[in-house]
Amino acid sequence: MAAVAAPTPKPTQNQSSESPRWLTEAWLAPRLVAVTLVALVAGVILSSSSAAAGWVTLCAVVAYAAGGFYGTRGALTALIRERVVDIDALMVLAALGAAVIGHWEEGALLLFLFSLSNVLQDYAIGRSRTAIKALFKLYPEQATVQRDGGTEVVPVSALKIGDVVQIVPGERIPVDGVVLVGASSVNQAPITGESVPVDKTIGDTVFAGTLNEQGALDVRVTKLAAESTLSRIITLVEQAQSNQAPTQRFLEAFERRYAVFVIGFIALFIVAQPLFGWADLETGFYRAMVLMTVASPCALVISVPSSFIAAIAAAARRGVLFKGGAALEELAAVRVIAFDKTGTLTTGHPAVTDVVALGGGDESAVLTVAASAESRSEHPLARAVVRAAEKRGLALQSVEGFESQMGLGITATVGGRMVRVGRPTSLGVELPAELNAAAERLHAEGKTVIGVVADGAWLGVLALADTLRPESADVIRGLRAKGVEVVLLTGDNPAVAAQIAAQVGISEVRAGLMPDDKAEAITALRERYGSVAMVGDGVNDAPALAAANVGIAMGAAGSDVALETADVVLMGDRLAEIAGAIGLSQRARRVVWQNIVFSLAVIVVLVVGTFAINLPLPVGVFGHEGSTVVVVLNGLIQLLVLEGHRRPA
Repeated sequence: MAAVAAPTPKPTQNQSSESPRWLTEAWLAPRLVAVTLVALVAGVILSSSSAAAGWVTLCAVVAYAAGGFYGTRGALTALIRERVVDIDALMVLAALGAAVIGHWEEGALLLFLFSLSNVLQDYAIGRSRTAIKALFKLYPEQATVQRDGGTEVVPVSALKIGDVVQIVPGERIPVDGVVLVGASSVNQAPITGESVPVDKTIGDTVFAGTLNEQGALDVRVTKLAAESTLSRIITLVEQAQSNQAPTQRFLEAFERRYAVFVIGFIALFIVAQPLFGWADLETGFYRAMVLMTVASPCALVISVPSSFIAAIAAAARRGVLFKGGAALEELAAVRVIAFDKTGTLTTGHPAVTDVVALGGGDESAVLTVAASAESRSEHPLARAVVRAAEKRGLALQSVEGFESQMGLGITATVGGRMVRVGRPTSLGVELPAELNAAAERLHAEGKTVIGVVADGAWLGVLALADTLRPESADVIRGLRAKGVEVVLLTGDNPAVAAQIAAQVGISEVRAGLMPDDKAEAITALRERYGSVAMVGDGVNDAPALAAANVGIAMGAAGSDVALETADVVLMGDRLAEIAGAIGLSQRARRVVWQNIVFSLAVIVVLVVGTFAINLPLPVGVFGHEGSTVVVVLNGLIQLLVLEGHRRPA
């Protein structure tokens, strides 16, 4: 069938089709189907009346021309360009054969139903392709940028990294960037799939295509328009819809060999019937046309793309991007998932987890002094301490005489006191037994400990650690409940890895791994379990992502290398979508096999009927094309169901 071919990439945002709308297949094909039906009905009515034979002939010619236009074009294209015989050729030859022996009505009926099934198929696949068109609508074409002390409106493509863009309430954010000024709530559902707006303030990341709902924001551009998260989504969806699953590739290769076999068999069948006295030439030729029609595997070939492309589009609307049908098909077979730790199960950013004040004193006072001293530092741990104080609503004190010494911590005057913050052993003051015991306990938990000293006296210690994503434990439990084994692979030390694994419920942990060690671990898991998925975000995860049957990358936090290597991308870094993606792939695969079994069963029944009961051509046509319509509608219904269940609230 012509419509089964890999979809043509859609025009980019600034491109438009050069052909008039009325010349496009999407516009013309349904109208040709209608013309075919009208000509067929008119011809049947005229042939049963006393109308001139010329009018009947005209109706037959119109029905064949309209109904066979795209089928003939597809058959000739495949024959001339690729030197292959496809299903289109079978259908056209069967219709012409029916006309030769005086059964033009049945041939026209075949062409009508064949072209109708193609239109329905294109509609089903076209529904999924609207994912790209919807994404294009999210892309603002212009942005208000600060330039030379004022503002000007420029095309988004003209923005440069470092530009500051002003965004008013109700405006779509045109770039990926970081908030410099302002606070607002942003609807990120088109990009991350989050169902509620997310509060954004200074230092937070925003994505192109998301909707600024309330406050005004000044955003510094961190990625060019062509490199934004939205652009990446559009590119991946386009690529995914043109990449085929192994089952689809097999069926298309089978179609071409099968079509040649059927034509060869039909030729022998036409000659053999009168030769061996089974039937006269006209009757034998008629039965051969019936056999050619019912043996065509149209429904079988369309059974895969109509389901897989629907699933890919439904997943894209939730921020889960499959790079092709192969990844979708393979994910359904995954038996074990290996998770990286930092940036995957955890946020990848340190946070203050414990504050211990000497003698059970005021923890807030210790944190205030430490955060005030660290407020001048750009070190990640220093920023984490400041964030912790801000989260508690603590007012920082004025700082003077700030000095940072590599490996020794910082020294600053805070509120008139000389404060030192750093590793407990590097502050030059003996650590009290009480704080020493607390530091050893926190170290054993895999946390980083820093001490706080003011005017030579200990105030307390702080503990920092990479924190778990809120959903990590629930995700692991959900996967295990589905029968999927979970393994933790990390380059971090064993104590930290064990601590994280215990919190999320992972029993198998491999720590202290270099990138090549992770890839080897994936290979070992494949030998042990079968199909393996790997979830990661960093450059060091790329070898493991490539070694896995399915590599899953964190889209927002992931490195470019990880995103390029992975087969599936979680654009919103939402681990909870992994279980949903597995369920979606399993459902899509079930639908595919429903369609395959149904299609094969119909072919077998119709072929047997042709030999056993001399099945008439109209019945064969209805059976063959009816099965194709059923398969297409089944895929379309699944798309509608998936859209209804997976669309963000």
